[in-house]
Amino acid sequence: MLALAAKEITLKPGITVLDKPMVIEESVQLLGAPTGSTLKASPNFKGSALIVVKGVKNFNIQRIKLDGNRQLLERPFPIAPYDKAFADFYPLNGILLDNCEGAILRDLDIRNVVNFPILVTRSKQVRIQSVRIEYSGSRDSAGKNNTTGGILLEEGTSDFEVRFAKLRAIRGNGIWTHSRYESPRNRDGLIQECEVNGSARDAIQVGHATNIRVLQNAMFNIGFPIDLVDMANGGIPVGIDTAGNVDQSLYADNLIQETNGKCIDLDGFHHGELSRNRCINAKPANAYPQGHFGIVLNNTNPDMRSEDVLIEDNEIEGMKYGGIFLIGRNHIVRKNRMRFLNTSKCTESHGKGFECYFGEDEPGLLRSGIYLGKGAERPDPAKNNTIEDNLITGYLMHERCLGYSPKVDPKSQKIGHNICVDAVRKTK
Repeated sequence: MLALAAKEITLKPGITVLDKPMVIEESVQLLGAPTGSTLKASPNFKGSALIVVKGVKNFNIQRIKLDGNRQLLERPFPIAPYDKAFADFYPLNGILLDNCEGAILRDLDIRNVVNFPILVTRSKQVRIQSVRIEYSGSRDSAGKNNTTGGILLEEGTSDFEVRFAKLRAIRGNGIWTHSRYESPRNRDGLIQECEVNGSARDAIQVGHATNIRVLQNAMFNIGFPIDLVDMANGGIPVGIDTAGNVDQSLYADNLIQETNGKCIDLDGFHHGELSRNRCINAKPANAYPQGHFGIVLNNTNPDMRSEDVLIEDNEIEGMKYGGIFLIGRNHIVRKNRMRFLNTSKCTESHGKGFECYFGEDEPGLLRSGIYLGKGAERPDPAKNNTIEDNLITGYLMHERCLGYSPKVDPKSQKIGHNICVDAVRKTK
């Protein structure tokens, strides 16, 4: 249980225009008036956020609307450099919590924020509940998203919850954790029963973290609008993304619908579980320029190895390429249902200039239902994995059900009882 602040402050009704941040320096309950209170950035606003809280314990902010006045204040921002915390780089946020403990943010309506509507850094015991965020995030000088626009927890933030949040029309990531390589990992977090509708990058990302649960969330229209997608910086949109070193985590019972990219990316994910998620794309392949696999394993972070992941009872439908790209060892892939894969209809007949061609060393990668690769960012051939009781249907999936890199020994896997069927979905 988080302690309640003893002091209560109620904002005046109506709109309060701010030229500089409202700074909270003590344990308080900051409440909106019963008839409604809005804090709005003026055209001359300067500062890190509309509300700034640093080094405070046991406070809560409730029943307030925030308007970041993005229409007048927006300007281009690059992606934060690798050696900077996001809180130290981006101004013009909604709420900034820095080095806080025991925070409750509840019943908030935040919109038109230039960068991050909620940014939590170096904090613990944070509860974000029943917030609504719309039309937020800036762009870089090329007009692409720069990751901003949603809820960010960074720099070793621990013991946090984001629940019942609704985000719409976000330019960058929706809800995510992030830490620099040399910073502590985020830990002991829950992202549950949230909704992200419209994000040009990732709906949810777990970055450099341990013991994170992502449960019962719904994500729609990820990787749209297409003109905001940042492919130049590797910003392939993902429903649930992973980055850094992530272990002891669970992604379960999530719905991902209409993704111009990957459904779930497990880059840096190990010793964890992916269960009962549903990912559905219903349109033709050309509707997804950044279309990809359903589930992808990767190993960019040098401190981890892709191993001991349970991928069970997931549904993947309508992927532009395959269902699962698998590297590493000791994974269990079972009882998944992958339907109508390879909507791009990739075959050997496509030339090297066509988007179906990945490379001479892995010619079957983009046309296989489950592909066992030689590695990703670093070599790590698929080995000692169990792949059984999966349903795999799609274009030429009877013969392309399982694919292997020339560097992978099929005999080093346990394969059994998979059903592989040719099936092409009719689309209008």
